Amino acid sequence: MKRHPSPGTPAVALVSAHAARALDEDLPPALAAFAAAGARAEIAAWDDERVDWARFDLALLRSTWDYAERLPEFLAWVERAAALTTLINPLPVVRWNSDKHYLLDLARAQLPVVPTVIAEAGGAALPVLEEFLAHHAVPELVVKPAVGAGSRDARRHARSDTPAILAHMQPLLAAGRSVMLQPYLASVDRDGETALMFIDGRFSHAVRKGPLLPAGAPATAALFAAEDIGARVPDADELAVAERVMAQLPFGPLLYGRVDLVRDDAGRPCVLELELTEPSLYFAYELDSATRFVTAALKRLPRPG
Repeated sequence: MKRHPSPGTPAVALVSAHAARALDEDLPPALAAFAAAGARAEIAAWDDERVDWARFDLALLRSTWDYAERLPEFLAWVERAAALTTLINPLPVVRWNSDKHYLLDLARAQLPVVPTVIAEAGGAALPVLEEFLAHHAVPELVVKPAVGAGSRDARRHARSDTPAILAHMQPLLAAGRSVMLQPYLASVDRDGETALMFIDGRFSHAVRKGPLLPAGAPATAALFAAEDIGARVPDADELAVAERVMAQLPFGPLLYGRVDLVRDDAGRPCVLELELTEPSLYFAYELDSATRFVTAALKRLPRPG
């Protein structure tokens, strides 16, 4: 049963992972902004069995970046936590967004998405690869798990290197993980990605993310691949696509969200990822963004009674 909020200082959990706590650059400005707003915030690992989630008025999912290889366990925790406190973003959002099959939903909704084919867990790799190559005449492709974070287990392959592609796909499929195939778009090497942050349903700020998958490089062994980040003002067409995506979600205005865009070969912005579960929000690149985040979060405190 969810607790009733105390009449005094709100208690807020910034939910992270043990391995991410010292790496999440959003946590210090968030903690400072909550303190400035008169709330008591603390960092807690989602799988720490010592944490009493019912003592928090809000639990905000932030850097739970180790969930990808433990998705059933993570979703079970999300369900338990949501029954004890106000979890944000909420359980239905997390269930949908933690698996990149959501890209197929966005495409069916006529939103511009990087073309995506998914080989389902336990299935054969070769027929899916052959189907992808038959429909996409691209020199390179990206292979990555449909449930993944931080570019772990993601690699860029030449389309002609069938043995390497299959050697990448088959162990993932055999381990019960679905695998995505996408064209590697040349614009990424030239322009990087544009990541647009939304707070309380409204555009806040954007950054440029440099290329993450060098040709021929192995997948990162770290919690996440090192990123080259810089502030960016999105182009009008990028902002229009991101706002359209956020507006069409069936969840209502969310506390936070991030839309990662790249340009296709025709120069049109397309959704690479839609991050609604545990995205970095890059507070350091926009003055007052952490304060806006905290203000919007505190508006979601449950009402007494």
